[in-house]
Amino acid sequence: MAPVSGMNRARRILLKLSGEALMGPDSFGYHADTMAGFVAQIREVTALGIQVGIVVGGGNLFRGATGALSGMNRATADSMGMLATVMNALALKDALVQAGVKARVQTAVQIAHVGEAFERDAAVRELEDGCVVIFGGGTGNPFFTTDTAAALRAAEIDADLLLKATKVDGVYTADPKKDPSARRYDTLNFDEAISKNLGVLDTAAFALCREQKLPLVVFNVFKPGALKRVVLGEDEGTRVTP
Repeated sequence: MAPVSGMNRARRILLKLSGEALMGPDSFGYHADTMAGFVAQIREVTALGIQVGIVVGGGNLFRGATGALSGMNRATADSMGMLATVMNALALKDALVQAGVKARVQTAVQIAHVGEAFERDAAVRELEDGCVVIFGGGTGNPFFTTDTAAALRAAEIDADLLLKATKVDGVYTADPKKDPSARRYDTLNFDEAISKNLGVLDTAAFALCREQKLPLVVFNVFKPGALKRVVLGEDEGTRVTP
C-alpha cells in the first residue's frame, strides 16, 4: 500500500501506550501474549531504523483519578499512579530486552537502581544509538495525564510523530461500539478535533501538540502490523495535523 499523500516515513516516534492495553483480555496486570504482540510490532519498527520512544500509562495497576474519586488526596493518588507507570516501563523493557531489542527506562520519578532519571540529551543519545527509550513516571507532577506526558516527551526529544495506541482503528464521529453509523476520520486538523469535541487527547496534551505543530496518529495497536504501517505513512488510523 502506498503512503497517503503528504505522509512520509517517520524518523523518530513517540508511542503512547496505555496501561490498560497491557492487560489484554485480563482485568489486571499483564497479559503475556498481548505484551509479546506489542514487542513484536516495536521490534519490527526498530528493525527499519526508526527511533522509538514510549510513554506508558499505569491504568492496569492503579489510576490516580480513580483513587481520588474514592476519597484519596488527588496528589497522593497521582503519585501512586506515576509509580505504576514506572512498574509498567520496567515490564515492557524486560519484554523488549528478552526479544533482543535494546531498551532503557528513564523516569520522571527518581528511583535509584530502577531507572535513569529523565534527561533529554541522554534520551536522544540513546535513541540515536538504536535503543528504545521508555519514559515512566508521567511528567513527574500530579494533575497531569500520561497523554500530556507523551506530548511533552515527544516535543522534548524532537519526535516527528506522536502515536496514540488504542483499541479502535482511529477517531470516529461517535463511539463505534454504541453507534453503528459512526464514521472514521482518515484525517483531521487540531481545530476540527477540538470544535467537534472528539476527545482525542486531554486538553493540555492537545494544546502542546498544536503549539509544537506535532502531528498525531490514533490507531489500533491490537491490529497486527499496524504500528509499522503508521510509521511508514500508510493509510492506517486517523492522522491529526496542526
